[in-house]
Amino acid sequence: MAGRISKKTRLIVAIVVIAVAAIVGIALSRSSCSPSDSTLLSQKAPDFTLPTKTGANITLSELEGTPVVLNFWARTCGHCLVELPYFEAIAQKSEGEMKVIAINVGESASTVQAFFGDYEPTMIVALDGNAEVYVNYCRKDNPRGYIPITFFVDSEGIVQYIKIGAFQSETELLEALDNVF
Repeated sequence: MAGRISKKTRLIVAIVVIAVAAIVGIALSRSSCSPSDSTLLSQKAPDFTLPTKTGANITLSELEGTPVVLNFWARTCGHCLVELPYFEAIAQKSEGEMKVIAINVGESASTVQAFFGDYEPTMIVALDGNAEVYVNYCRKDNPRGYIPITFFVDSEGIVQYIKIGAFQSETELLEALDNVF
């Protein structure tokens, strides 16, 4: 009798193991993405319209024909504040040949205005107060929500490069721009 139970037990264990393996395999195949679905890299940048620090609106699709650098930042992020002047310098040097959009994430217009004070940056400072654009951009490439994060979008609206984390110098940012554009 002990042998029968042992065979039945082995059979049941084998069936359970096969069933679990099948379920896990199905779950993994459904949750994994193909490379083209797992990143915005080489994909059309999601369009958005956001208010800017100056009170106007900026729509990404209206900038097609011009390369765009999108930098998501927050005043409370130390690394963001260190690299923000690099983006401003690049905006000044590009003389309109490229647009730099510094998208503030989750802070009010008055907070951003107070941060800049009387200084009027050359770069476009957009306000993503509810972080909707940030979430849309970062859901695939930055699911943990790190900032800063920067997207380099070519003149056809295609994301060519994504950098999670801060640029350590203006030189590093310039090198990335040279490599991408």
